[in-house]
Amino acid sequence: FHRQKKNQMAENNLTNMMEFILLGFSDLPNLQGFLFGIFSIIYLSILIGNGLLIIITKTDPALHTAMYFFLGNFSFLEICYTSVTMPRMLADLWTQKRTISFIACAIQACFLYIFGGAECLLLTVMAYDRYVAISKPLYYPLIMNHKVCVQLVVASWLTEVPALIGETYQIFSMNFCGPNKINHIFCDAPPLFPLACTDTYKVEVSVHVVALLFVIIPFLLILASYIKIITTILKLPSTSGRAKAFSTCSSHLMVVFFFYGSGSIAYLQPKSGQSSGSSKVLALFYTIVTPVFNPLIYSLRNKDVIAALRKLLPK
Repeated sequence: FHRQKKNQMAENNLTNMMEFILLGFSDLPNLQGFLFGIFSIIYLSILIGNGLLIIITKTDPALHTAMYFFLGNFSFLEICYTSVTMPRMLADLWTQKRTISFIACAIQACFLYIFGGAECLLLTVMAYDRYVAISKPLYYPLIMNHKVCVQLVVASWLTEVPALIGETYQIFSMNFCGPNKINHIFCDAPPLFPLACTDTYKVEVSVHVVALLFVIIPFLLILASYIKIITTILKLPSTSGRAKAFSTCSSHLMVVFFFYGSGSIAYLQPKSGQSSGSSKVLALFYTIVTPVFNPLIYSLRNKDVIAALRKLLPK
């Protein structure tokens, strides 16, 4: 009888679980206005910085090369990736409402995974591009022709979509029976698991398998590309040649470090050693820091981009 009553309660709660409450930064009531101001400035700089990179890679003939084609696409992806979480977070800080419907939560998580997966794959493509440019410079225009570049970008955007839609469906097919408070800044699998009233083991395993496919394997491929790049650079006879070759890779390497560094700490850290506060800060780091620094890294360390910006800005 007791078990029957418990199941009935779970079913009643399940019917009520039509929305979640994203707690976000509600534990800092005195800082809501300040956080809204800071995140508004950050979001605007992401839109402006990455938007400028897209414009100059499209309009400046000097930047019509494979490297800048990928950079333009990566900047567009950064805008999409940030726009999945930032406007919602700003609205919650402004209105103090914090509720998100079950469907909106699923859609947010799904797009977050799709854009995050695409980012991992596009960073891998960019590493391969640098490997071809440095290891096979004479064949570079042939290997990385426009058709190949378009195919690689389309593959980066679409390869992971079916798997990640399936993954999201699995996560949101779990029975949630309360409480409905998500102690995070956006909808994501780890903070959702404690709210499920069924065994989450199988879903957690499938989440890790998908992460292995679209996060770890791309990272290993990036690593392999850079091992080959470094061995090629070290064989170059002149110091200036080595410095020039390495400078073309350093920007990409820094972006990889920011994105993978924060993301892996957030997702691979054991649950016991991770407080909700630190997980929120890390989540902010990998959803905001890379998109903010991407335009800075590429413009401050790149003479072609600086020259293109100088041409564009007086207009």
